[in-house]
Amino acid sequence: MPAGRTHGAPRIDGETLLAFGTRLRAWYRRNARDLPWRATRDPYHILVSELMLQQTQVSRVMEFYPRFLERFPTLEVLAAARETHVVAAWEGLGYYARARNLHKLSRAVVREGAAAWGDPPSNGRATLPPDAESLRRLPGVGPYTAGAVSSFAFERRAALVDTNVARLITRVFAPRLDARRARDQKRIWAITEATLPRTGKATWVHNQALMELGALVCTARVKRCGVCPLRRLCKTYQRRM
Repeated sequence: MPAGRTHGAPRIDGETLLAFGTRLRAWYRRNARDLPWRATRDPYHILVSELMLQQTQVSRVMEFYPRFLERFPTLEVLAAARETHVVAAWEGLGYYARARNLHKLSRAVVREGAAAWGDPPSNGRATLPPDAESLRRLPGVGPYTAGAVSSFAFERRAALVDTNVARLITRVFAPRLDARRARDQKRIWAITEATLPRTGKATWVHNQALMELGALVCTARVKRCGVCPLRRLCKTYQRRM
């Protein structure tokens, strides 16, 4: 596990990084919610869940996710559908650009397939590329979504930073950084990458844990420091002592 200063990020020693990851992942194994998208490694299904979860509460997504996949179970089925039908199935979730981008993405992947990504279809079906860099080239896929699909579907060692992760990382390691500033965003990504474990399989757990702790314990409204497994490492907590 790397230590030291990376791309402007604060210096973090290897012992702290090891303790951070070990405590974080142990907490997740005890406290993780049972969410349907955590029970699959299907890249398309994971992509759908990640797009739905953007700016939408988990409870709301739990209602729409199975219905949407029942109607559009594969990239091919989605690509063959009319955009108006895809948007209609998304109705109630809001932010309909997500649905339109997902439809464009499905058509791009089905049309270009192996010629674009260098990988043959999985069981004769179109699939998504496994690496975050290639995923970023798809319509509507930003850095976070690319990292999430690469990590959660393919168990690649890929970093991801959403609002919850950024808040957790800054509170623990760098309270002076502001995720709204572009230069600080790069530093937050660098710190997050430095915390990743060595293997893709462990990274799956690690990334899920970062998001879960940020959603349930280290929230925007309440810092539940008394039950946080990282409080002994947390610079924000130390300042309060």
